[in-house]
Amino acid sequence: MDITGEHRIAAPREAVWHALFDVETLKACIPGCKELEQTSPTTFAAKVQLKIGPVSATFAGTVELHDIDAPNGCRIVGQGNGGIAGFAKGSSDMRLTVDGAGTLLTYDAKAEIGGKLAALGSRLVQATSRKLAEQFFGAFAGRLAS
Repeated sequence: MDITGEHRIAAPREAVWHALFDVETLKACIPGCKELEQTSPTTFAAKVQLKIGPVSATFAGTVELHDIDAPNGCRIVGQGNGGIAGFAKGSSDMRLTVDGAGTLLTYDAKAEIGGKLAALGSRLVQATSRKLAEQFFGAFAGRLAS
């Protein structure tokens, strides 16, 4: 499953870059986030409660940042396990470019799912993934604009 997108954020690129590493900002913006801990300068551990179609689960997972090119972008690699609901793993290339007084954030993500999640069908999972991404970036942009 591939998901791409772009979001204009009304904040300077440096501010956006720093917010992407701020635990409190991320925790407030990630839909369903119950716990988020930075375990190293480039690694986070999280627990996220999600509902995708009829399947609800709490996913425990990790996110690692690779190929860091501050403040231009990085590669985000993550995996999560929701027990009987299944698993998800994937990566995303994220770029930040100056856009006037703001920042244009673009991403290109690839994900794999298994278990009950895979049985739901790719259309539902992809639609839900896009909705979750929009919720995150909407909250993220709103937090930086205030």
